[in-house]
Amino acid sequence: MTSLAFLVTELQSLASETRRKHPEVREAAEKSLALLRSSPEQLTSNLASDGWHTDDLLRPVFMGCATKNAKVITIALGSLQRLITLRAVSLSTIPPIIQTMNDCMSQGVDIQLKILQTLLSLITNFPTIHGRLLADALLLCFKLHESRTVVVSSTAAATLRQLVMFVMDKVVEEDRRLLLANELESITLPDGNTQTLGPAARDAFAIFEDLCLLGNGEQPQFLQLDHLHKTFALELIESVLTNYHDLFRKARAFSLDHSCQSHIYLLLLLQHHLCPLLLKTLSERSAFPLTLRGTRVVFLLLKQFSAELPMEAEVFLILLIKFVSGETEAGENRPGWMRVLAMEIMRGLCGDAEFMRSVWQRYDALDVDADTGSAGSARVFTHLISALQRLVTSRPSLLGVSTQMQGVGIPSSDTLPHHSLDSVAGMVATAASATMSNVVGMMGAEAGLSVQTAAMKVQCIDQLDKADAPPIPEAYIYLLGVQSLVSLSDGLAGYSIPLYNTLAAQKPPAGSTEPMRAPGPLDPSTLPSTETARTGLLTVREMLNAGWPALLAALSFLLNTNLSDPLFGDLLGALQALARAAGCLALPTPRDAFLTALAKAALPPRVVAALDEPSQTPTPRSPVSFEGLTLGLAGAGGPPQPPGLSTRNLACLRALVAAAMFLAGTLGPSWFALLEALQNADYVLTTRGTAPSTPSHMSLAPPAGTSTKRMLSSAAAAAAQAQAEGQAGTGQQHQQQRQQAAHPLLADVDSESVQAAIQRLFDASVMLDDSAFHDFVGALCKLSLEMVRMQSGADVTAIGGEGILEAEDDIPSASTSATSLATPRSDRFSRRRVSGIHIPRTLQRTGDFGIARLGGVSALNMQRLVYRSSDVAWDAITSHLLFVLRHPAAPQPIRLQAARTLDDILAIVPRHLAAAPSDLQAAVQRRVLDVLAQQVMLDGAFPGSTSSTSMELRRMGLDTLHQILQASGHTLLVGWETIFEVLGSVCRPAAIELVSPSAPSSPGTPRGRPLSLGYLQEKGYSALIKIAFQCMTLMCDALAALSPEHLRLCISTLGQFGRQADTNIALTAAESLFWGVSDAIQAKRREADQEPAYSALWMHLLLEILRLCADARPEVRMGAIQTLFRTLQLYGATLSLETWDECVWKVTFPLLDALSPHVQQNALTPPSSPPDSVQSGLSLSTAMAADTPAAPESAWDESKVVALQSIGAIMNDFLVSKIIHLPSFVAAWETFVTHIHDAFLLDSRAVSAPALRCLERALKAAAVAAAASSSDAEHSLRPALVEIWERSWAKCEEIGAVIVRRASAAGQFSDVPAPFTQESLVAFVDVMKFVRGISRTLDGVEWPLERISTLMMILKGILTYPNSPDYRPDIDHLSPVQSIVMDTINGIELKEAGTPSLILRDLSEYSTLAFIASFDVPEVQKPSAKLSAGASAPVTTPPQQKRITYIALAKTCMPRLAELFLQFKERDEIFVDETIEAILSAYAIPIKFKYDCPPPSKFGKDPPLWKMATSCFLKVVKEIGPRIGALGSRLSSMRVESVWRQVIDVFRGGILADCSAVDSLSLSEQEEEENFDLSLIASLETDVVPCLGDGRVPDYVITQLAKVLQQGSQLLQHESDEDYLPTTSLMQASDISAAWDGKADGEAVGSTVPRPAVSRERFSYWCLDLLFLICSDTLKDREASRRRVAALNLPALIGRCRATLAGYVADEKLRGNLPFPRQVTVREEELLYVLHKLRELRLWQGSLWAALSETPTKCATEQPAIDISLPPSGLIADSVKRSSRAHLFHFYTLLCEIASVPRKAPSAWIAVDRLVESDRLTNKGKEPTGVDQVHPVGRSGRLGSGPGHLVSLDARVLAQECLKEIGRELGVPR
Repeated sequence: MTSLAFLVTELQSLASETRRKHPEVREAAEKSLALLRSSPEQLTSNLASDGWHTDDLLRPVFMGCATKNAKVITIALGSLQRLITLRAVSLSTIPPIIQTMNDCMSQGVDIQLKILQTLLSLITNFPTIHGRLLADALLLCFKLHESRTVVVSSTAAATLRQLVMFVMDKVVEEDRRLLLANELESITLPDGNTQTLGPAARDAFAIFEDLCLLGNGEQPQFLQLDHLHKTFALELIESVLTNYHDLFRKARAFSLDHSCQSHIYLLLLLQHHLCPLLLKTLSERSAFPLTLRGTRVVFLLLKQFSAELPMEAEVFLILLIKFVSGETEAGENRPGWMRVLAMEIMRGLCGDAEFMRSVWQRYDALDVDADTGSAGSARVFTHLISALQRLVTSRPSLLGVSTQMQGVGIPSSDTLPHHSLDSVAGMVATAASATMSNVVGMMGAEAGLSVQTAAMKVQCIDQLDKADAPPIPEAYIYLLGVQSLVSLSDGLAGYSIPLYNTLAAQKPPAGSTEPMRAPGPLDPSTLPSTETARTGLLTVREMLNAGWPALLAALSFLLNTNLSDPLFGDLLGALQALARAAGCLALPTPRDAFLTALAKAALPPRVVAALDEPSQTPTPRSPVSFEGLTLGLAGAGGPPQPPGLSTRNLACLRALVAAAMFLAGTLGPSWFALLEALQNADYVLTTRGTAPSTPSHMSLAPPAGTSTKRMLSSAAAAAAQAQAEGQAGTGQQHQQQRQQAAHPLLADVDSESVQAAIQRLFDASVMLDDSAFHDFVGALCKLSLEMVRMQSGADVTAIGGEGILEAEDDIPSASTSATSLATPRSDRFSRRRVSGIHIPRTLQRTGDFGIARLGGVSALNMQRLVYRSSDVAWDAITSHLLFVLRHPAAPQPIRLQAARTLDDILAIVPRHLAAAPSDLQAAVQRRVLDVLAQQVMLDGAFPGSTSSTSMELRRMGLDTLHQILQASGHTLLVGWETIFEVLGSVCRPAAIELVSPSAPSSPGTPRGRPLSLGYLQEKGYSALIKIAFQCMTLMCDALAALSPEHLRLCISTLGQFGRQADTNIALTAAESLFWGVSDAIQAKRREADQEPAYSALWMHLLLEILRLCADARPEVRMGAIQTLFRTLQLYGATLSLETWDECVWKVTFPLLDALSPHVQQNALTPPSSPPDSVQSGLSLSTAMAADTPAAPESAWDESKVVALQSIGAIMNDFLVSKIIHLPSFVAAWETFVTHIHDAFLLDSRAVSAPALRCLERALKAAAVAAAASSSDAEHSLRPALVEIWERSWAKCEEIGAVIVRRASAAGQFSDVPAPFTQESLVAFVDVMKFVRGISRTLDGVEWPLERISTLMMILKGILTYPNSPDYRPDIDHLSPVQSIVMDTINGIELKEAGTPSLILRDLSEYSTLAFIASFDVPEVQKPSAKLSAGASAPVTTPPQQKRITYIALAKTCMPRLAELFLQFKERDEIFVDETIEAILSAYAIPIKFKYDCPPPSKFGKDPPLWKMATSCFLKVVKEIGPRIGALGSRLSSMRVESVWRQVIDVFRGGILADCSAVDSLSLSEQEEEENFDLSLIASLETDVVPCLGDGRVPDYVITQLAKVLQQGSQLLQHESDEDYLPTTSLMQASDISAAWDGKADGEAVGSTVPRPAVSRERFSYWCLDLLFLICSDTLKDREASRRRVAALNLPALIGRCRATLAGYVADEKLRGNLPFPRQVTVREEELLYVLHKLRELRLWQGSLWAALSETPTKCATEQPAIDISLPPSGLIADSVKRSSRAHLFHFYTLLCEIASVPRKAPSAWIAVDRLVESDRLTNKGKEPTGVDQVHPVGRSGRLGSGPGHLVSLDARVLAQECLKEIGRELGVPR
């Protein structure tokens, strides 16, 4: 409904209500209604204009309001509201409207609410209401607000808010348009000036001024109010300032000339009226609601107008700070909630970083006047921080002490150790910690601070509904103080750090690979004046510099109090952020103070001291103790907890690391103190007596990681969390919630993550510039030196010899450690300087933190070490490490650690020289090798140079040399003589006496060569020789780069290594010698002048390798074979034919001759440990790669496999180019295939497949050559290629015969080799495919039928081979053997006569394997084998019995059979040579098995096999009839009989198959299965019956079909065929004649025994329908054939119907009135159906006569004439038998008995589609999907209704109709 329609409704209601008592109102209302109905369109368009209709419309309203009737007034006000909405009132009528509402205001609550609604609608719909009119309207609202009715008062308050907001909105709209001169008016401002304003601005000014005056208790000037609640006035003021603070800052005023001027008339209201009001409210002792609202407005003023009102803002800030600090005037006692309100405001202000910066700039920065030196303004920011610091530290007992911050496992009697700090930052941090320690005694462990317990559900300043102050938790104000400090810290860091990242980041040039360097400190004063961020950064820097002492004191104090996890995380994040900000802004003293505070919080001195107590036993301990344990309290139950760090200590440590990582480029000399703290942390986190925790100290790249980023939760989120946890149930739920809401800085805090963070800090050293990195490395070296001095127990500078002290003095920043060096020895060697950890002289650690970190830092900064000057870091690092490792007084573990670190550095440096210029490469390589020589070749005069430690140092040096050669040997430019000198020093001559210890050294001994190895133990010698030999092996990889002298020296050195007794060394030396020298020889052999000598040397090399190929050691043998053939393959292309002939006859075949006897002997004897990898189907290479050593016999197999694989590669690469051109190639090929033949048949199964693959590779090369042999260049190869495939095929025939024969012989003879594997059979088929492919390529035709037959015989033998141990599942997919056999068969061309038949017969046989040849794989009995040393027996479960099913093969072959038959059906041979019978036989088996067929799939949803067979069979049957007819006389009668007999047999199997399994299926599935079987009936009708009448088809075949249909039409189980057919040859003429004479009717015997009905009634009816259809004359095509089939099938139909009719008659006589069970009901339905079908049946003329004759086939189409000599009865009988209704005459007697049944005859309502089921058979192969899709044809023409139509059938009526038909046939008149 529209507003006009609502108005009409309201007026109608008004007229109806005043109909009796106020007729004048009714008349006015009806007049208004008439006016509205007469011209609504014109009226609605002119409603707002003054006219006669305005008074008419308003008159009923005014009159109704004057009635004083509440109901009438309500209706009248509703009408007025509708008029206002339609703007149907003019401005002149608004005053009376307001007056009318004023008069009605004293009525009830509903009327008052209606007035408020109307007022709101009036003012919002008429924006032109200004001045006094607006004041009168607002006055009504204010009066209603004073109502004592809550709903009226609250509604009025809401209305006033909306109206005031609307007035302010009009000011905004007014600012957007240009005002006219008549709209402007001058007003007097609070400061006495005048200003010209628009109407809306005047209204806003007047209203806001009156609100301020009323709030201050003064008289208003615009609103005629005497009083207004101050709280409500402040609420309205707050609403205005909240929503329109921008309007106050940019208000406009207009002069008479319309010029726009800047104006602050609204700000003057704030300054002159609002600020005094607020100051008075806060200064006086006001009630809670008034102070609360005043505080809220103060917060808005400070947030929004502090820049415009700086003096007022300063006053309010100072006042609030006094409230926070608790300062009061003399005799003044302020309530506690005022301090809470002030703190809540301060928390909000501290969270505004921009506001705090403006406070500093506005007040603190102007603290002192630069000219006069007098104070300019109060230091607001400084006072605020001081006040917050005093607040949070004022009640230590309330906050409690955090036991977690003191570590865990610390006795309470421990005293704090003394700390000596070297900087101002350290002293300040110590003072903060001391302050905390002094108040520990004042705190209680039970006290604490958390958001859950201290926070209010709703903060105090938001509780506007409270008349009195709510209960405030005692700790709430301290929570506010903590949150304020955190917000302040966040604001300072959040502003400066992003700008620092932007301004100070040192980005590398574009395209440079240099990492982004860590920026240094940023001094904002150095920024250009044009930089926008300069002022802000300077402000933050000054704020930090001025406030960091108080911030540090407060945060350090709070960090050690008993805070909840979220608060602790916030504080920790604040301290970390302040440290970052101070470091960014170049404030080193605050930065170091904050970092020191974090370090002390992370590493409590008590924990460190307790760990190093001399009496403490070094038992393993946990480095971390989580909350919930004993917390280290004395007297706690259970065993004492070992000292360790708590979760909060770890969080502080991680925060320290994150801050250090961020400030890495700014620390400079402060690195030493930080690294010492990290060293102490590493010591605490790791267990004493174990290796240092540096798992990745030599990683080549820093792990990805970023510093922890703290996230501070807001106060609202904290309050919500407190409320949620306050409502939680049990303490366990509290604990779960705290764990779920863990602070980010406390999440995932454990020793591993902290150590990972420390590692990331050192990884970040790559980002340091050279200067910062110099300081960093110097600090590490200094720290390491001090630790070495502490642990050595002696002055290391006095022992090392000349030059050591000077080297240490050159360490960068070593001067900074002068204080520690000047301390007394006893103190220096027993205490760490800062941490206070005691390390007695007897306690030796296993590693040094500084050395470990030096290694990691060096690895990450390799580019710097290589490409920068050595004085940046190289000299300091290497000098320090050499000093430590060469000093005998240093502890052994530290010496080894230094050597390990130095070796890691030396090994990595050469890898970074790839892009360096050659001069730099040479200099760095020389530098590396010189340092390495100092380590390996220790001076014999040096003390302890021959000790076990020194030998280990030498071994490590050799290992480093090995790494250098392995990674960068090819890049070495200098130092070869040094390397050979070092390697030669570890080799001792064979069979020489050890050198006497007193023997003098040779004067020619090079520099500092150590004493002979004869002094060393054998174990040490073995270790050195092994690593030296590895270096020598790597040297052989660079033989081409050596000069002749170096090559000669290398060969002789290799000879020395080869003479060692160690098998591994001998093997590797031989391989290195042969392979490396071979490469060098071939490289030199290309030079013509040196070719003869190097060629002879190369041939000698091959013969030497051959001697090792039959070595008894498997390793040596295998290596020699691989080296031999690798050499041949690499250089075979350069060999001449004569050389190749020698290689073939003197190397290749002799190698096979040497290996074969061992392999064949092992194949006849059971292996001691059969290779599991082979048995499980793994490749041989996998078995060879296993760690378990192979048995000796399997090792021989592996050797021959490698030899065969290598020979195959040689054949593949060089057969065409070299070997085939040899004069003796034919003999060589014969020998080769004979070896393959013997290997396949006689060797073990591990060798069979590789042997055939070897041959396959050779044949593959031959196939390529055969494809190219058509060209002239390759035509000469044709004879050799013919020899290749013919000799290969001959061997394949032999192998195939053996496969078939060995299948049975393997189980009879014990000396038969192991059975063939599936892998070997697949390889064999591949070989035959290549052989056949070469032949086809050369000859261009397919093989002849004889050879194809041989191939198919072999393939069948392979497919059915039953003895393989590695069968694969073949249900869902073909096994590899089956797949390749099918691929081979599919690749055979079928053009030659006989080939299609051959393929079809074999595929038919393959299709039957799944049903007649599946078998279980016999388990292979593995002989027990002894496990090798160190090997454990595998835990295995008994494997499941494998079964070969051939199911996938059947699924592949059956469709392929149908496809090939349809492709070659036109060929006579398919029908002549019995191929079609084989196809039909293949389909017959699954069709007969039906539901007994094996499952078609294991994991998929393939159709059943019998359904697949049925579908394929029906495709074949459809083509058989036409094809036999087309063949005619070319197909003998015997073949025709055989084909149709087989066809009928398949149909018999499908129709009469056992379907009992269907009973367990659902009804829908049963129906689906039954519908599928209908395809058989349909195919019989369309494809078989029309062609079955062929004269060549014997009668018994046709009658067999009748018997099948007769048996298939059974409706009751266990019905015998004798019920229908007296003999197996159907009814003879004598039987039918006897039945015709009525002699058979009395033979039927009734029975009361129920027989169950068959489950598939519909299918039985379909069979019966087909039998009726065959015998009827319905179909007229092929009449002669159909007549014959009908005559031969008619006896079966008559017998089937007679059994039904006679059985009913007999049962009816016997049962009488006995109720019929379901089985009898089925028979009655059958009776009705048979009677109906008999009535509808029309036989061919003479069909019954022919059926009763001796020759039904002959008489089917033509009967002899009627013998007129017969008596009349005979003539009638003869004529009747020729009739189309002869069958009714046959059942005349039974029909009469049924028609005369004395009791009620069977009757039923039967659906029409049940009566025409046979119509389904006319669908010509279409698959029926349901009864509703069958369209009845009505063969008799009597059924005209559609499916679903019911027809009433009665047996008596049907019998009578049949009798009537007999009468009509006899000509009896009706």
